[in-house]
Amino acid sequence: MHGTQPDKPVALLETSLTRAALALAVIVCGLSLRWYGFPLGLPAFVVKYGGSLLWATMVFLLGGVLLPRLTRTQIAAIAAVIAVVVEFSRLVHPPWLDAFRLTTAGALLLGRIFSLWNLVAYAVGIEFGVWIDRLVQLRRVG
Repeated sequence: MHGTQPDKPVALLETSLTRAALALAVIVCGLSLRWYGFPLGLPAFVVKYGGSLLWATMVFLLGGVLLPRLTRTQIAAIAAVIAVVVEFSRLVHPPWLDAFRLTTAGALLLGRIFSLWNLVAYAVGIEFGVWIDRLVQLRRVG
């Protein structure tokens, strides 16, 4: 069962629900970091790239919710493509997209400023998501 996902409907549902709960926890952590990181005195680096790391973890987990039959590797690959597309979309500036980026939802979902360092944070975040997902599965099985 190395890297594979269960085929039984109940197991698939349980996997999706677990990933959804983990994604919700990651979202809460990410929002908390963005809203309270600076007031708590955390360094800008931690707030900025910690948020990017958690965003990518969320993308991985939500990908797993939507596609529970895929392996972690496949989900990670999809999450990486999404992260790269979102990051490079910051180089495109149609007025409607820039207007959306100025909203809170737009800033949280798409970000505003292109940075290659975000790609590093996304890679770490996706790997973190894979690790969490594997850890939870091992605890459920063992």
